[in-house]
Amino acid sequence: MASGKPSHIDCSALLVSTFKKAQKRWRIAYLTIRSVRAMLSLSPAVPNNRRKENESTINNPDIDQTKLTEMVKQKDLVSLNHLGGVEGVATALGTKSKTGITGHDQEVSWRREMYGSNTYHKPPPKGFMFFVVDAFKDTTILILLVCAALALGFGIKQHSIKEGWYEGGSIFVAVFLVIAVSALSNYRQETQFHKLSKISNNIKVDVLRNERRLQISIFDIVVGDIVFLKIGDQIPADGLFLDGHSLEVDESSMTGESDHVAVNTKENPFLFSGSKIADGYARMLVTSVGMNTAWGEMMSSINGDSDERTPLQARLDKLTSSIGKVGLSVAFIVLSVMLIRYFTGNTKDENGMKEYIGSKTNTDDVLNSVVRIVAAAVTIVVVAIPEGLPLAVTLTLAYSMKRMMADQAMVRKLSACETMGSATVICTDKTGTLTLNQMKVTKFWLGQELIEEDSDEVIAPSILELLHQGVSLNTTGSVYKSASGSALEFSGSPTEKAILSWAVSELGMDMEKLKQNCTILHVETFNSEKKRSGVSIRKMADNTVHVHWKGAAEMILAMCSGYYESSGTVKPMDEDERSQNREDNPRPGAKKAVEICKAAGVSVKMITGDNIFTAKAIATECGILELNDHVDNEEVVEGVVFRNYTDEQRMEKVDKIRVMARSSPFDKLLMVQCLRQRGHVVAVTGDGTNDAPALKEADIGLSMGIQGTEVAKESSDIVILDDNFTSVATVLRWGRCVYNNIQKFIQFQLTVNVAALVINFIAAVSAGEVPLTAVQLLWVNLIMDTLGALALATERPTDELMEMSPVGRTEPLITNIMWRNLLAQAFYQIAILLTLQFAGESIFNVSAGVNDTLIFNTFVLCQVFNEFNARNMQKQNVFKGIHRNHFVSGYHRNHYCSSGGDGGVPKEVCKYREAELVAVGDLHCDCRCFMATRLVCETHTSFRQTTLQLPQKPKRNISKSSAFYVL
Repeated sequence: MASGKPSHIDCSALLVSTFKKAQKRWRIAYLTIRSVRAMLSLSPAVPNNRRKENESTINNPDIDQTKLTEMVKQKDLVSLNHLGGVEGVATALGTKSKTGITGHDQEVSWRREMYGSNTYHKPPPKGFMFFVVDAFKDTTILILLVCAALALGFGIKQHSIKEGWYEGGSIFVAVFLVIAVSALSNYRQETQFHKLSKISNNIKVDVLRNERRLQISIFDIVVGDIVFLKIGDQIPADGLFLDGHSLEVDESSMTGESDHVAVNTKENPFLFSGSKIADGYARMLVTSVGMNTAWGEMMSSINGDSDERTPLQARLDKLTSSIGKVGLSVAFIVLSVMLIRYFTGNTKDENGMKEYIGSKTNTDDVLNSVVRIVAAAVTIVVVAIPEGLPLAVTLTLAYSMKRMMADQAMVRKLSACETMGSATVICTDKTGTLTLNQMKVTKFWLGQELIEEDSDEVIAPSILELLHQGVSLNTTGSVYKSASGSALEFSGSPTEKAILSWAVSELGMDMEKLKQNCTILHVETFNSEKKRSGVSIRKMADNTVHVHWKGAAEMILAMCSGYYESSGTVKPMDEDERSQNREDNPRPGAKKAVEICKAAGVSVKMITGDNIFTAKAIATECGILELNDHVDNEEVVEGVVFRNYTDEQRMEKVDKIRVMARSSPFDKLLMVQCLRQRGHVVAVTGDGTNDAPALKEADIGLSMGIQGTEVAKESSDIVILDDNFTSVATVLRWGRCVYNNIQKFIQFQLTVNVAALVINFIAAVSAGEVPLTAVQLLWVNLIMDTLGALALATERPTDELMEMSPVGRTEPLITNIMWRNLLAQAFYQIAILLTLQFAGESIFNVSAGVNDTLIFNTFVLCQVFNEFNARNMQKQNVFKGIHRNHFVSGYHRNHYCSSGGDGGVPKEVCKYREAELVAVGDLHCDCRCFMATRLVCETHTSFRQTTLQLPQKPKRNISKSSAFYVL
């Protein structure tokens, strides 16, 4: 400079130079200390510090965990640089970036003991006494308790304690039993939710241990682990960005900011537990787990509340409230009429004398009579309010959730059980749901040439090298080969695993060698919008740069102007040569499941990101499209076409669309919104991050439990544990069963209430007394609300349910058929019981007390038969399938059915259990049903019926000679 003064740039350079020198000195001192420690640890003079060959070498960590935790939480880049950056932290934690931790049990246990486990201290589930206290808050219960106290007090005063406690004490016992049953049911529901939350939070993650990529539970992650992250993953712990490309993180769960945060080595290497990967991929070094993370601090203060009211429960609450108002109105009328009759001298005592004679009547007698009248009015209220409805819903949902879990469906939200039964449309993803998502390269085309055998010999070396580069470097997958030389292990997405396996076995690719000979310059990660991923590399040998792309066929072909032949010749490409292809096969049973849904009146629509040709082929094979040459243009559309429709066009065409190809997340969301506006109850299945908006918008979101991302699972109501569309049809079946069982109990319960209400009202107004007392009706309700609800709530799904039309949004809870059954049964009971009330003494020549007992017993028997009538609301044969429900029939042995035969014999249906029969072995009968200890063989008409004796302890295998099979 002319002035001789240093410029701003000169000062910056000086500072950087000074900082680098200080950093180098610090590193030299650090390495010296580490070396001394290592030598001391190997010294024979200290035998206690000798280490086993496979034992961790970090029992004296060189980093303070508290400071490290705070550094990550506060994104303190300066402190991180002082520690030597991410590599310095990894070294201090005893982690090698290329191999990870050793992964031995002793080391993992030590790390968990030293740094903590990756679990959160959540408040424990509510105890039984909490629900007992909560039950006492019910208004009806309080009224009954007051009534019981009055009855007990006046009863003892009037009849002495020896006989006067009967009525009041009985009411107390009945109320306490109702409270106990209700509290126990709610407590079990709370426990069930607690167990389900543990299962839903048990996420699987990929980690690097001892050079091997392993999949472990999120709870098994320890400080020092290297975790692989990709789009859609939820970050399992706090950590530092080790390496990766184009990583963007959604930290809205932590910060509330919706903008994605770029994460890289230099400016922002900090990653927080609970955040989600929005784009890119990376490897993360775990620095804090469990309660030491920022997410852990938040989770510990959250108390999960499972007291949500489902839509059906809300409707039941409204129904109960309406009936309660009717009951209060009737009770007030009864109270007024009976008080007027008493104080006007129109009532008589047991001796036929007037009960009230003005001032001549004893005050105690007046009080006793008023209490009796009030008790009768309260009885009317008790009769009118169907307290058992919420309990029945709870029992039904709890039972159904448990059974659905066995059928590979984990319910995350209680409302989904019943809402699924109302579904009219299912919008399903293709990959992994309708298809297997298990890829294998079956055909390899190079240009226009099909390469079938000896690929590495037919293809020119220069082309083979390009293929090796494109497969090994443009991927997030990996190849692991153990030192023992066992079979190779491939990791990554199903597509990447298939391509890597093919390239290694068929093309002779050496992935590690390629990585050493090439430098990656830039990576474009795959997402649903770009539908392609790319990588630019520099070859170290000649310093040339190559760019490789892979992705959807039409996206890649659109970028190409020519293609290679196997000889290495380049030929130009025209539009006619831009062919389309497909790679995924339908799941076995997917077509059958689609047929079941369509037969049930539920429309199935496939929404996929694949090209339109693949979408048509898969939809046809699965039965979504008809198997013919002509497909209506309105049935299959692309996402861009659908989104460019006007609002009126979309609403007009949305019902006709069966397949939407090349759809974006916005297109899926738009489809769901349009269907809901049309009045449909929409279920959506999906597994990717791009499915999350549609899963949230839908009435029922169903995510895939194996291939599904954590973002998709969190956005869903039900998790399909086996990723199979057949399980979606099973969930639909269970949803209808839940709704139908609740309707059965409503019909049963309201019949009891209507009959008792009318009988007591007529008797009270006409005769001044009620034939059914509060104690009697409380005990009837107690039995009916528990055992009755249990019997009807545990009815299993039947084939008839899938033959009915879907309920939808507008169908009333109490249908016309239910009203018909309810009123007919109630009228029958009222006629019988009123006949006994007014003429029973003369008909049977019995006293008034005996006649009251006769009325009560007849009332109870009516409800027993009424429960059988409620099992089927439409068909006359109400006993069909009763032996399958042991809560009704008492017969509770399990019947296991399977199918064998000689291959040409059609499958039969076991008469002891309606179930699809599975072909097992080559036995000589179609169906074998286990009943008690005997094997009943219901054979085809061409075989004779045989009965075989089972062994005492059945074996778990298939034996051709013994001709039996045990599940």
